[in-house]
Amino acid sequence: MENVEWLQKGLVVLLSIAFFWKLIRYMWSFLKTEKDPVRVLVTGAAGQIGYAIVPMIARGVMLGLDQPVILHLLDIEPAAEALNGVKMELIDAAFPLLKGVVATTDVVEACKDVNIAIMVGGFPRKEGMERKDVMSKNVSIYKAQAAALEQHAAADCKVLVVANPANTNALILKEFAPSIPEKNITCLTRLDHNRALGQISERLNVHVSDVKNVIIWGNHSSTQYPDVNHAAVTTSSGGKRVRELVADDNWLNTDFIATVQQRGAAIIKARKLSSALSAASAACDHIRDWVLGTPKGTWVSMGVYSDGSYGIQPGLIYSFPVTCEKGQWSIVQGLKIDEFSRKKMDATANELIEEKSLAYSCLN
Repeated sequence: MENVEWLQKGLVVLLSIAFFWKLIRYMWSFLKTEKDPVRVLVTGAAGQIGYAIVPMIARGVMLGLDQPVILHLLDIEPAAEALNGVKMELIDAAFPLLKGVVATTDVVEACKDVNIAIMVGGFPRKEGMERKDVMSKNVSIYKAQAAALEQHAAADCKVLVVANPANTNALILKEFAPSIPEKNITCLTRLDHNRALGQISERLNVHVSDVKNVIIWGNHSSTQYPDVNHAAVTTSSGGKRVRELVADDNWLNTDFIATVQQRGAAIIKARKLSSALSAASAACDHIRDWVLGTPKGTWVSMGVYSDGSYGIQPGLIYSFPVTCEKGQWSIVQGLKIDEFSRKKMDATANELIEEKSLAYSCLN
């Protein structure tokens, strides 16, 4: 009788071990299940910024090291051969996360089912061109691309406009893609934000990762306002305000602002070409924080649709400090604005109002 009982107990133990082994194997297989690929559109993909950003995306810099991607690359017909060269290089790089490449000059094919659109392509201002000429060209481009995204992109598509004038290009895109939520259309001011972090880092001789919460207000142009009034630096004795550590209000209110505002021009003078590497990196930062979230206690700068916060006219794409969580951005509220900042913020808002008026005149 005792032998039978021991046999029964042994059988129960064996069955329990077998059950838990199967459960562990199932859980392990579940954890190892690969995510579905995210389709990422890059327009102007044969250009400098496009060439810099596509390997970053394919390597996981933008969406994480566990997120497969399918790249959709769009450029104009004269750049078709160069675009195919970019595709060949992506294949040759053998990125494990890259599950496919669509390289095309057809805007409809490029926009099909994309989850994220990074709008790098645009018409640059050339010597002798008036602002209205440039605006007219870009209005035409963004009107057509907006229509393609409206009809063919995924329903939850997130859009980042990089091409200048970025804020107003984003506004035009929003106008002609009405089914894309206004919360899903943004423009890049993270490059300016990163430039401001870099300048403070250099001035204080601290690592850039220890500087946080600078703000870029307004337009991605020379009227933007880089604001350090709420910025802090992590030190061995805790967080300290940037103004306190720099201890030079004159520099912060003059040279620092001018350097950030004019950094793009300075790079063109040095390289004889516009910013590409830093712009690509900033675009990755922008999307990564938007999708995966900002660290607790940290905000970043994004050009977003104004809801009237801080007295900025609703209906402009204006750069604000934002936090991101679960794929959504929120404007940081309750920051004190001094008189100096108010004037700077209003000046860049007024430029955006003028740009908006100019853009709409090009539509008629």
